Amino acid sequence: MQLAFDARGDVTVVRVREAKLTYPLLASFFSEVQQRVEGGARKVVIDLQAVGYLDSASIGCLMDVHRLLQEKGGALRLSGLQARVETMISMTGVHKIVPLHRDEEEALAGFGVAGGPGR
Repeated sequence: MQLAFDARGDVTVVRVREAKLTYPLLASFFSEVQQRVEGGARKVVIDLQAVGYLDSASIGCLMDVHRLLQEKGGALRLSGLQARVETMISMTGVHKIVPLHRDEEEALAGFGVAGGPGR
């Protein structure tokens, strides 16, 4: 699983560096994000810009991350969704629960953090 983590103020940005976010990558994806949340991350942006495909298991995993953050008083935002990925997320109704943003900068602004991505 190729992930990059970045701290932007009090927001943890998780950049998924995989073209497909599907099983068997989901266990390591969730585990790595969970470690950050257990370590204190409460505002998380998952940047899916590199992801061209995800499936129902992936969506379930994103919802698990959302629930984990909610239990800790935190919040999740998704950014950089390609058209196919955004369609899948919208078809399942996730967009009604987790805010979607055009890019990382917009997602950070949603959390009140100024400035562009620290790539």
